[in-house]
Amino acid sequence: MNEIASVDVHQSKIAAFLRSLDPAVLSALQIGEAEIIAIDLIVSGCSTMTEIGDSRHWSERLESFFSQIPEEKLETLARYVVEGNLEELLAEIHRRATSGMYSMFVLRLLGAARYRAMLTAAKQDGAVVSLVLRRLIRSVMPFAVAWGDAVGLMSKAQVKAATQLDTRILLNAVQLVVDVDAFFGEKVLTGLPMQETSATTDDLEIWDPRAAPQFTQTFRALISDATVKRVERANSGLVKKIRGARHALQYSEDGISQAANSLIELIDRILREAFPQETSLAWVHANFDDFDGLTHIEKGVEKPTKLAEALCFVYGGGPRPEPIAVNGVEQAGSVVHEMIARVIVTARNHLQKMKHADAGTQEEREQLLRILAAVEGALMIGLVLGGVKADPEPA
Repeated sequence: MNEIASVDVHQSKIAAFLRSLDPAVLSALQIGEAEIIAIDLIVSGCSTMTEIGDSRHWSERLESFFSQIPEEKLETLARYVVEGNLEELLAEIHRRATSGMYSMFVLRLLGAARYRAMLTAAKQDGAVVSLVLRRLIRSVMPFAVAWGDAVGLMSKAQVKAATQLDTRILLNAVQLVVDVDAFFGEKVLTGLPMQETSATTDDLEIWDPRAAPQFTQTFRALISDATVKRVERANSGLVKKIRGARHALQYSEDGISQAANSLIELIDRILREAFPQETSLAWVHANFDDFDGLTHIEKGVEKPTKLAEALCFVYGGGPRPEPIAVNGVEQAGSVVHEMIARVIVTARNHLQKMKHADAGTQEEREQLLRILAAVEGALMIGLVLGGVKADPEPA
């Protein structure tokens, strides 16, 4: 077993500053030891995640970090999260940071020198946390592109029929991420000493909100690779179907028909091997018995429809969430899960129509490439959501 690397669990500058203050001053500031512990652990955890020279995955870094925190401090942080105090703490920090009256109160209480020291410490911590948030925002981009490719296969009417949410948000995920990133960079990062963190030039590069289409092209190749790897983990034999579809489109005279057939078989086998039809049928009755059109009778036997199989797949065979109210209307289940399931079925329906395509026109090829991108995007998200780990077929 590899020895766990030692990490400093007290890296917050503002926590160290607050601990240096007299208890009476802390009381006047309405800051207790629990808040200081929470701030220290958040900042120190972010610092651990962004440490230069540590080649471990961020999850390994955090595991190592939390393993060295005293149990009582972990309990404090857990209590903050469970009871909602952490959210309240962050909101209170933001309120105080933007309140001129509170700033004047703290200035009078601490004096000019200590007030400036507190601001410097707060900005240094803010830079560390903001670097993690910037990377988190940008890590969403591949999924936003995958989502855009997937949902883009559906018409606006189909999207609107599937959810009560604003369809503009659902259909413009890439632009939304770019806009959020640009806003965060302009309104947050510019006021922090990012040069004192491990931020790279890529982290600080400004994304032009008008360049969303370019991001789609850049990340689409990454999505294709990620999908292949996830499909390979579920079943290595199915990877041939994706590669075969691309190869057929590029080199075969009958490439459109071949690619369509390969992708249909890919979809059917992933759904079938993740959950047999009997399992999908039982799951639908247990979770979507109030929905019509999820089962059909074939030769006197009840079977799940493709949408039912796709829903079971993206939910990973788990329970459907309780309905929530969206715009005053109950939205059953998860919008993301159910949209991805519908995309998988929509893509398969389109592919069925293209199985007999023989014109070989550029328009047909572009349409199939669009469907391929949608399938890859939907499968990447679906495999992440469902967490399916099917056993590979024997060689």
